[in-house]
Amino acid sequence: MNNETYSWQEALLYNHKMAQLSKAIWKSIEKNWQEWVKPFNLNLNEHHVLWIAYYLKGATISEISKFGVMHVSTAFNFSKKLEERGLLTFSKKEVDKRNTYVKLTKDGIQLFEKTIDAHNPNNNLINASLPLKNVYGNFPEFQDLESIVKHLYGDEYLEILERSLESVRHEYKMS
Repeated sequence: MNNETYSWQEALLYNHKMAQLSKAIWKSIEKNWQEWVKPFNLNLNEHHVLWIAYYLKGATISEISKFGVMHVSTAFNFSKKLEERGLLTFSKKEVDKRNTYVKLTKDGIQLFEKTIDAHNPNNNLINASLPLKNVYGNFPEFQDLESIVKHLYGDEYLEILERSLESVRHEYKMS
């Protein structure tokens, strides 16, 4: 998009509003997520790696990096910590030596499933979305945000998101 379709002032206001709203939402998510996984001796990034590897049935470090929206070295370092705890394994495929694959161990699967069982649905953003559900009959669909994310991170990000959502739907028999 060229900058003739919007003014400098519109761009400044849009960026400021998006940054402030995103940061406020993220701060709430971060706080709730950290409280959720703390009893399991995990931090948010470690849990996110477990989450991605669990629902994607294994993943490459590149997929964890891309989907986890973290630098490759961050994805690798947190995965390495989880490997040291016996929660996941690293491997290379004979036909693909370039990528490093991670897969949850039995202990990793059990720990992750315990975290899911401990999830308190009343302690997250869903409560902030209830007024919208009450008015419109469903939770926000995020189409606008998905469009923005698609332009920022590409189709692959949304494809990985859909794979993980499909895995969750299947596991919990949701439509």
